[in-house]
Amino acid sequence: MAAEARIGWAGLVGLARRFVEWWALAGGIVLLGVALMTAWSAASSWVFGKPLPGDFELTEIFVAVAIFAFLPYCQLTDANVTADLFTSGAGPRAVAGFTLFASLLALAIAALLTWRTWAGLLDYRRYVETTAILKIPIWTAYVPALASLGLLVLACLISLFASWRALLRG
Repeated sequence: MAAEARIGWAGLVGLARRFVEWWALAGGIVLLGVALMTAWSAASSWVFGKPLPGDFELTEIFVAVAIFAFLPYCQLTDANVTADLFTSGAGPRAVAGFTLFASLLALAIAALLTWRTWAGLLDYRRYVETTAILKIPIWTAYVPALASLGLLVLACLISLFASWRALLRG
């Protein structure tokens, strides 16, 4: 508690932003690893006539993990798709209101996704479904996805707070 008081709200938001950036960079590294693995599999298939076993399974799992890792960063940097058609002629207060509504909607969707992904994790752990070739338990991919969704909820709260402050400032 004393550390939180020393850091302050702006410091906590800055720390969260930095962690979200590092999380997204980790997702990029995972995606780079998938690209290298795919290239290796294609090359070994061409040279030796044997691709990497389970490369499709690994690609499926790791691309999903990487995509989830990018979601909090997109929320914090306003990199999500927007429809500026509706706000191009609106004033700053109206734009702030739309942004607040969008942040609230994003928070609701992030919370719903987190809840249902948690339920999916519990189901896959209970029934122990695995991939066909490598026999990787499917629930293992849910763990980093849930961490990403938790960060997404945090990012939505930060953007909601920022939108609220922008609306109050006008």
